[in-house]
Amino acid sequence: MRQQFRDTVMNLAVSDPDIVLIFGDVSVYLFKEFQDKYPDRFYNLGICENTLISASAGLSSQGLIPFVHSINPFMTERSLEQIKLDMCYNNFGGNIVTCGASFDYAWDGATHHSYTDIAILRLLPGIEIIQPGSKNELDALLRTQYNNGRTTYFRLSDHPHKIEMDVEFGKALTIRDEGAPLTIMTAGPLLDNVKQACEKLDVNLVYFHTIKPVDRDTIEHFRDTNILVVHDAFGLHEAINEVPGLNTEYHGLPDRFLSYYGKLDDIRGELGLDREGIKQAITNKLGRIKN
Repeated sequence: MRQQFRDTVMNLAVSDPDIVLIFGDVSVYLFKEFQDKYPDRFYNLGICENTLISASAGLSSQGLIPFVHSINPFMTERSLEQIKLDMCYNNFGGNIVTCGASFDYAWDGATHHSYTDIAILRLLPGIEIIQPGSKNELDALLRTQYNNGRTTYFRLSDHPHKIEMDVEFGKALTIRDEGAPLTIMTAGPLLDNVKQACEKLDVNLVYFHTIKPVDRDTIEHFRDTNILVVHDAFGLHEAINEVPGLNTEYHGLPDRFLSYYGKLDDIRGELGLDREGIKQAITNKLGRIKN
């Protein structure tokens, strides 16, 4: 997805001279063409994430459109106060674009896990939260939202799903509506595993790429079903439950620190978020509904 981030920003920057990039020693070489072409619009400030956000707020205050980019947990959890006060409180528009979502950097252990970012940031007034699951989604949503006058969070992964879909900001996608008693709701790159797990099962399937504002109309459409939220982070389940009176359950992360090292697929297997684990969770839920 980072390559798509580069390509889309390069394309947008041709016609929008207000775009500026503020990086924290990550993806710098990937954007060398941008640096060479627009040397006065690219700033690599190094590993100082709080300052990256504050500098972006300052640039936004002067009418520029910042893209601030670094590794997920350090841009979000570490810099929450700066996002809250420097960006959101001041109503400054800007784009926080992270890499290393959930367990993409799991080989570096718990310090580089990031699964609370959505849950934390969605509580900030006025922020938009986007979790694109594919390069196509990222391209489409960057183009419509990058200059919207709001603080917008783009949560990128280096492991996109392979399902091509047309997306519109704020609108969930109903992938299956079988009139089934159970609706699976998911978001982001995990869609590949979830969609495969749903095959031959009597379920509906809904996919979110926009977490805030969440698509309440689509959720309302399935309110009379049981809802199983399958996600490799916290935040989607909470966003869905903004709609009152639902019958929801969450399959994803336990309420404990995860000390796993390894590759993304290894971690998903440990958590039951591989295809087999998700299918088992859905089957178990269907069994409880029928009983």
